[in-house]
Amino acid sequence: MSVKKPSPQWKKFQPPVQDPAIISIHQNPSVVNLNVNAELPQTAPGFPRVRETGLIDKKQHSYGFIQCCDRDARLFFHYSEYNGNVEALKIGEAVEFQMSYDRRTGKPVAVAVVKVDPSMVSPEIINDEKVQGTIVQEAKLIKQKNGTVPGTQDGLGRVTYVHNGECFFLPYGLDDVVANSTTPKAGEDVLFQIATDKRDGKIRARNVESLESATQRYVGVVCSMKDTFGFIERADIVKEIFFHYSEFKGDISELILGDDVSFGVQIRNNKEVAVEIECLPEGTVIFEDIAVEMVKGKILKMIKSTNRRPSEALAGRIMYETPKGLIEIPFGEKDQRGECTLQQGDTVEFQIATDRRDKLQRATNIALLDETFEYSGEIRETGVIAALKDGYGFIYCAERDARMFFHFSEFMDLTYSPRLQDELQFTVDQDASQPTRQVATRIRHLSKGSVSFINVLAGVYIGTIDKEPSTHKNQGKNKEGEPGNIIYDYEGVIQQIPYFFKDVTDQNNLPHFGDKVDFQIGELKSTGKKQAVKVRVVLRNIAGRCHGFVATLKENYGFIETADHEKEVFFHFSSFNGDTNELELGDEMEYTLARKSSKVSAENIRKLNKGTIPPDETVREKGTLQGRIIRPMRIVNTEQEEYCGLVQAMDDDGNDIDEPYPYGITSLADKRDFLQKDDVVRFQVARTKKDGSLRAINIGALRKFIRAKVDSVKGQYGFINFEAAEEGKKLFFHMTEVHDGAVIQPGDEVEFVLVQNQRNGKYSACSLRKITDTRRPERLLSRLKSITEDNSSYKVIIVRNPRGPDNTKGFQPRTPWKPAVS
Repeated sequence: MSVKKPSPQWKKFQPPVQDPAIISIHQNPSVVNLNVNAELPQTAPGFPRVRETGLIDKKQHSYGFIQCCDRDARLFFHYSEYNGNVEALKIGEAVEFQMSYDRRTGKPVAVAVVKVDPSMVSPEIINDEKVQGTIVQEAKLIKQKNGTVPGTQDGLGRVTYVHNGECFFLPYGLDDVVANSTTPKAGEDVLFQIATDKRDGKIRARNVESLESATQRYVGVVCSMKDTFGFIERADIVKEIFFHYSEFKGDISELILGDDVSFGVQIRNNKEVAVEIECLPEGTVIFEDIAVEMVKGKILKMIKSTNRRPSEALAGRIMYETPKGLIEIPFGEKDQRGECTLQQGDTVEFQIATDRRDKLQRATNIALLDETFEYSGEIRETGVIAALKDGYGFIYCAERDARMFFHFSEFMDLTYSPRLQDELQFTVDQDASQPTRQVATRIRHLSKGSVSFINVLAGVYIGTIDKEPSTHKNQGKNKEGEPGNIIYDYEGVIQQIPYFFKDVTDQNNLPHFGDKVDFQIGELKSTGKKQAVKVRVVLRNIAGRCHGFVATLKENYGFIETADHEKEVFFHFSSFNGDTNELELGDEMEYTLARKSSKVSAENIRKLNKGTIPPDETVREKGTLQGRIIRPMRIVNTEQEEYCGLVQAMDDDGNDIDEPYPYGITSLADKRDFLQKDDVVRFQVARTKKDGSLRAINIGALRKFIRAKVDSVKGQYGFINFEAAEEGKKLFFHMTEVHDGAVIQPGDEVEFVLVQNQRNGKYSACSLRKITDTRRPERLLSRLKSITEDNSSYKVIIVRNPRGPDNTKGFQPRTPWKPAVS
């Protein structure tokens, strides 16, 4: 019966495309011996010649014939065109060849014939989907008669099936019956696959199996799950099969993607579905075999990240070398080891995976090799990890003034765990998600000391420390703080260059202000700026040790009066070697000078024992003088330039005598005394050790002390019930002005000196002394005064005040009686 409508399998038939891996082997003329009479057909430049597959149909003494698998043709070939032992070549074996033309006759012939794997050669295309039909004529075994060979159509049976409402009859033979199935009888229902001959388009039934004996179990992996159904990736063929949740033997909520399962196959609505599904132990189903040995190759084609069609699942290509020549092998997007960016031309190592179902080979476990960068000429940069977040971080680049973003997936070594300050090598690339941003890719971890941010120039220079680096780090971009400064002579010109503490060779022997150092000049790769590196102390500035006295103490800093009493030097509490809570005004100190900013400050400060600094000699003949302050110290009036104050001596009539005497913090009898202009004082005169000049010492103010009560105390300050210049306001005082560390509480009576701030004109109390303990608050005292007399009660009235025997008040001190001496 003729087929009126072509089978669906034939509609899907497409001419085969040659595997480029096979083509690459046989493009080398040394592989086979070409027939001198054969002329190769001309092809367009750049396109490989098409190779075909076929089966050996006949062999003679020196030649044979090949039946083409892809078209209806039978080609002559000479044994000289076969690459191998012709004697071992048998009829029916699969070969691959290239068609050419005989130069003498012009007939088509086969050249460059090679033997190939039979599984790769087939004259038919077999549809994977099984079809259900009915046997209408049984296939029979035909024996030879009188030495004749049976024909191809002898003994064939017929099976019928319905497709789109039409009935088709297909031939089949006994060799088409599945081995483990019983031979189907006429009228019996069967399952079979449709095979289409690529040469003439004829179709027939293959793999015929009795429906009653189709109890074979298959295995696979759950690859998709929907609301009530899913799909299983089969392990016997490259195909997915539908299943309904009702066919699962167990709790469907426990079935998850990736589970290994076994199942049977049934035909429902002319489609195969999985039935009687059962879970298998994890790892039971294996789709491919992975070779143990690692292979090295180069990437020829990368997988595009967008617009990828389903048919391009293995779109990548890697070329590697074998004893037979260069071979291309495909790979997919999941075959890479990690997610490091790969590029065309990269040298990689991989393993070869062979699919058990269709024997297709692909590259897997692909890893980028370091030798890629040795030959590619790719620009590689270095840096250190500056910050780490959840899955990403930033690199402080050595070659550019920037922080480069990176993702953990870009590390070439999957076992590496990033840490801060780790040194890295990387490639800078454009971010695919943000074209305006650059990111670090293809990152490799380097050993410590491999990354250098500075190019050290030749030559060693001698200089002097003019400014020490700041020990306080800034909160801004410059995390190293303010740099120090070195002054040096270069070709007769005074130069200066910055340096940091990290650039000092010996961290236990840091240079200080005035020290002689040698150094080299380093040039930053990122900005080109120069700085001193490998700084080493050559000669200490011994004369740099200074002495002085604590003149001012604030919250976290203070000032030191120099030993010659001529100026004051700023210092921060962090520069003091000891407990700053123990510091008091007038304490003797030893320090070194350093310039960390525009001003000189004291560093390396330590407290000296009292009397270490020799005191000035008192001029006894001057005696004790009385005078007035004509200029206070700068700590009282910060707007004046001179540090020292001046006191003018006066006679009894108030006339000025002698020249004004300078004084400092050590000149005050009470270091807390707040001397202001025009204050009357009593003092002595001393002669300085330095130049013999005279100065005032033991200065004490002749002031009128005021008594009042404390109104309130708030931490380190408080207020006194005394109205100074502004009516209705309390008088401010600070706890540092309280003598003897007394505890001041509201209600205490104190005596103090009223002073006025020279800058803002406001008044405050200083030199506080506690007079009495806490008394009753004023509100209670005023309440007692307001109580009226009650005449209804008894009263006590003093009639005569007590007097002594001599009619004086009180009692006199008792004089012990002494007996007269006889």
